[in-house]
Amino acid sequence: MIRPYAWGSRYGIATLQGRPVPAEDPEAELWMGAHPSAPSGARGSTLDTVIAAAPERELGPDCLARFGPRLPFLLKVLSADRALSIQVHPSRAQAAAGFRAENERGLAPDDPARNYVDDWPKPELLCALTPFEVLAGMRTPADAAGILRALAVDELQPPAAGLERGTSDPGSVLESVLRRPEDGRKELVSQVVDACERLASVDGRYAGTCTAALRVALDHPGDLGVVALLLMRHTVLEPGEAVFMPAGGLHAYLRGTGIELLANSDNVVRAGLTGKHIDVPELLRLVDPSVAVPVLSPRVRPGGIACFDTPAAEFGLCLLELSGPALALPGAGPRILLCLDGAALLRTQAGGQLELTRGDSCFVPFADGLVHATGHARLIQATPAPAPPHRLPGVVS
Repeated sequence: MIRPYAWGSRYGIATLQGRPVPAEDPEAELWMGAHPSAPSGARGSTLDTVIAAAPERELGPDCLARFGPRLPFLLKVLSADRALSIQVHPSRAQAAAGFRAENERGLAPDDPARNYVDDWPKPELLCALTPFEVLAGMRTPADAAGILRALAVDELQPPAAGLERGTSDPGSVLESVLRRPEDGRKELVSQVVDACERLASVDGRYAGTCTAALRVALDHPGDLGVVALLLMRHTVLEPGEAVFMPAGGLHAYLRGTGIELLANSDNVVRAGLTGKHIDVPELLRLVDPSVAVPVLSPRVRPGGIACFDTPAAEFGLCLLELSGPALALPGAGPRILLCLDGAALLRTQAGGQLELTRGDSCFVPFADGLVHATGHARLIQATPAPAPPHRLPGVVS
């Protein structure tokens, strides 16, 4: 299912699916999975319904024991032409507590004031298909002080001095920005935009971040998020590179097309650059300025398989390059496969077969067993991450 959010591109998803471009309307996300708000079609029904009818067959006993009768991951193609909101995701404990509290307050499931639409965490991996510009994680104190000094906006110099002295940190500076009283917000944003115009014209350390801030300011005039984003680390992912966002990691995706694989949740707490619900106090409670968000490259395995290693239990992502001979797909359990290029023939241990061409995707249940793929194609495979090996008490490895 395609989500037509206003920040979406009219090119990325349509191009992948072989439809005319530009598309008539923005197309932000293509969802493949069993989230109840937008489940994929499957076998004449929807995938969440199919799984609910026979969870052990569809998910397998290990996945069922670890996550219950719910597909633990959601696969997306994300294509952004404008900035997404500045946001953070909760841990499992935070999500459970937040969901329970909002239920106790009597918020309806579809209430736009909700932060927590379910009780799951939402770690996520974003893998670039095109150059993808992101703000991911917060700057170190020294780096945050550096950009505030470079901006030379009077109001931002005391926070810069606090960072240099060690009496404040990027999280406290973020809080002071986002909690700024309504009076004077537009003036601060205007001064920062003027400073960014100056820095963007110089090929210096902060030119890329300031150029991004100028684009965002055009889409969100007067939004304090334009100031807040300068405290975040700016990166352009090359195709095949990825970032992993754990709980507490502040981020905003700016533009590009990529694969997003996440836990099967839609819990988002936002602080700016959006017309959706913003909850600054809750975001500040969840954000962890120390969360590191390194750029990841996949671990290459024999046979045209490359997989990303993350700490997320709910998902694992592999990139598969088919060159003709049969390839046994890695992992076990339920899978979602997406064809990025070419054509692939899938054959399952249970005797089924299916052809995928560019833009096609499918769900393969646990009961189908080992899957072989032949052809010339690039595939994305999403599965649950393998369970950690069982260790006997007292045994250390």
